[in-house]
Amino acid sequence: MYQNPKNIADLEQDLLAKNINPTAMRLLVLDALKQKSEAVTFSDIEGSFEQSDRVTIYRTLKTFEQKGLIHTIVTGNVTQYALCSEDCDETKHRDTHLHFICRVCQKTICLTQFSIPEVEIPKGFHVDDVEVTIKGVCEDCFS
Repeated sequence: MYQNPKNIADLEQDLLAKNINPTAMRLLVLDALKQKSEAVTFSDIEGSFEQSDRVTIYRTLKTFEQKGLIHTIVTGNVTQYALCSEDCDETKHRDTHLHFICRVCQKTICLTQFSIPEVEIPKGFHVDDVEVTIKGVCEDCFS
């Protein structure tokens, strides 16, 4: 179960840096995301709290995404959320990195150290997003 945030001042600073008003739920959701090393689903976040309002959590995640604090990873019909790199903002997400999906534990892990190369597309096309997912076995499950 979710533990209380350890440093609220740091969480508030992270939110304010992205022009997000630091409400109680936003602080809790951000802290829950920071405690994970992998992408999480809405259900994972909701399950982190004994009592929570689904709509408030959903709106919090949407705000975080719009402001460049988190990005979404969609695999199949499941949307997962992960923290963005620091250079993302509300005008442009710069999370063009690989995502690794473990076929054993089902975790989705952002591999930020590996960038997706820029791809040329035909004239007249406009790219909104590029995603690359790699499926295999993570180091925890492999050993």
